[in-house]
Amino acid sequence: MATQHRRFSRATRFGALAIAGLAAVALSGCGADATGGGDSSFGFTQAEQEADSPITVWVDATREPIIDAFEAAHPDVQLNVETYDGNASGSASLQTRIALFDQAGEGWPDVVFSTQNNDASWASKETNGVQAFAAPVNKGWFDQEFLDGFTPGSLDPLTIDGTVYGLRNDLAQVVFWYDQTLFDQLGYTVPTTWEEYEALSDKVAAENPGYILGSVGDGFLGSYVYYWGAQAPIFQLDGNEFSSDFEAENSQKMTDLLDHMVENGTMSTNSVFGSDFIQEAQGKVLGMPGPVWFTGAIFQNPDSLNVPAGQLGASTPLHWEGEDIGTGNVGGGTWLASSHSKNLDAVKTFMEFATSSDEYQVDLAPGYPAYASAGEKWIAQQASGGYFVGDFEKNVIDAAGQVWGGWGFPSFSAETAYSKVVLPALAAGSTIGDVASDWQQEILNEAQVQGYTVAR
Repeated sequence: MATQHRRFSRATRFGALAIAGLAAVALSGCGADATGGGDSSFGFTQAEQEADSPITVWVDATREPIIDAFEAAHPDVQLNVETYDGNASGSASLQTRIALFDQAGEGWPDVVFSTQNNDASWASKETNGVQAFAAPVNKGWFDQEFLDGFTPGSLDPLTIDGTVYGLRNDLAQVVFWYDQTLFDQLGYTVPTTWEEYEALSDKVAAENPGYILGSVGDGFLGSYVYYWGAQAPIFQLDGNEFSSDFEAENSQKMTDLLDHMVENGTMSTNSVFGSDFIQEAQGKVLGMPGPVWFTGAIFQNPDSLNVPAGQLGASTPLHWEGEDIGTGNVGGGTWLASSHSKNLDAVKTFMEFATSSDEYQVDLAPGYPAYASAGEKWIAQQASGGYFVGDFEKNVIDAAGQVWGGWGFPSFSAETAYSKVVLPALAAGSTIGDVASDWQQEILNEAQVQGYTVAR
């Protein structure tokens, strides 16, 4: 029968999402040009295909501009769009909803954006006899030439035993942001190692108290910027075995460094998104390690630090003396395609556009694209306005390929344990070293709850 399809309203409540997801199945069941299901040539058993059916796409609010860009470029592909929290901060909202659809045997969205790069750990697994939600993309469905276009290493978090279960949207490699004007005024040199960074903090504390060199006031900063960037083995996964070692040399050195800088006053314990940090740090951030997206979210944001043009630069990621650079990564989203989709051609078209098109990734994307050619164009566009100083473009591009591969991607977030244990301790005046063992135990507890074999 003929069905008039239209875009759903962009609901923000998950109750609406669940209903909308089930409704999408009902709608798509009326499509035409159906082809037989059961084909497993792409590494999963395909549903019966309906070439004219719309696809349901879930995005967070930040990714909404991609919808208009895609519809302008592909008016022949019909979308049902829902806005949700993007699985932010390890909320597990996506996993919870997919589990409900698995139980119902219907209702799955065709494409989902998630802010979490560890979703492949659960989305690649069969659940109670129901095929895994995430469809493999490197088993013949997507062209290998297209997949090879991603920045080396960027698909690693989505790769399990050689199978890739999604596409990275953007990267969030960490660099060292510095205010060249302040460095010149105060007579300091931009650090390149963690040792130089700590030594600089002592000089600043003694000679220019009040200036800031970083923050540990957010779960993502403590975990991903500092410990990941220090190549500290506190969050590692080998098959189904999870380990967390806070006594390893790099782990202990980073704990000591952070506690030292908090004590001398150069390391803030306030959230970079809070008013307390803005009041404390306005005009006082000499430099700080942070992800690429700090540009718009923190430094250029008129409601945050609002650093004037011609002052801000991005230096090479900090690393230990004598060791290779191995920087952290703070987010960068992921696109997952449903193995239950009834219009795989449309899903492929959307996924390729979402991750690699100039119309979105170069012209509209808020973060550094994971697709290499788009990433280079995006960063060139950021550099063209004259806002940044130094080797900004080169250092950001280089850092995209320097993310340390030793960090694990289990089915839970590193942020939650830090937020639960470390942040309250810092607020109470304790050090990270005081609660390191409690932090480690909380991480291991979460791993056990998720079914991993735990090894310290």
